[in-house]
Amino acid sequence: MTTKSAIRLLVVEEEQVGTVAADVVLSALPSRQPRIGVATGATPLTLYWELGRRVASGAIDLRESTLVALDEYVGLGQWNPRSFAAYVRDVIAEPLHVAKGRVLVPDGLASDPDRAADAFEEAIATIGGIDVQIAGLGTNGHIGFNEPGSALDSSSRTVELTEQTRRDNARFFGDRLSDVPTQAITQGLGTISRARSIVLVVKGVAKARALQAAVHGPVTPDVPASVLQRHPAVTVIADREAAGELRPREEHHE
Repeated sequence: MTTKSAIRLLVVEEEQVGTVAADVVLSALPSRQPRIGVATGATPLTLYWELGRRVASGAIDLRESTLVALDEYVGLGQWNPRSFAAYVRDVIAEPLHVAKGRVLVPDGLASDPDRAADAFEEAIATIGGIDVQIAGLGTNGHIGFNEPGSALDSSSRTVELTEQTRRDNARFFGDRLSDVPTQAITQGLGTISRARSIVLVVKGVAKARALQAAVHGPVTPDVPASVLQRHPAVTVIADREAAGELRPREEHHE
């Protein structure tokens, strides 16, 4: 049986994305010891900067948060500046004053990545799951590193990265495609779907077709992010370029 998508869509100016996303994330967090799933990359940066600004001003206190990374490259450790462990530490945890012991990231240097993925899934269950999962969207519709073809109920696992995803991420590796890892450990689509609420942040015209397919297309492994249509509490914050392919009657502006 299919149900009508309950996705809440907020289309804002590009310079408003961080502020609006921060408001949405904070409104969904419990008052004590929140567990926040965090995506990496360029898109959510303004969200994290805004949260850091509010922490620095004393407006909010997130020290008791637990941060859970969405994914990690296989072969990169926490002291590699291109690792997601380094990003979570430097860009999110330190500005929010979250202690190292409250940060969960897959072990990219594990001798057995599959076992590391299983351990990561177990760690998420042990802390009681994720309250708010922050996510981005790939140009091919991936979420986390769940590439097209991923099972909609998949758990955390080791995945092979498509050439498109590696090309999209080459800018973080000096535009050297050969330096981009070929594998990653990622939360599965089922793992992501178990978060109590999900905030998807999407920016730029390059994501417009993927966003249209994720929000309005069929729920299919071919567009992994389409699984969000089955979740009861999803908010999408998109700038106007990313929202360019959406049906105007279903946009909600703030």
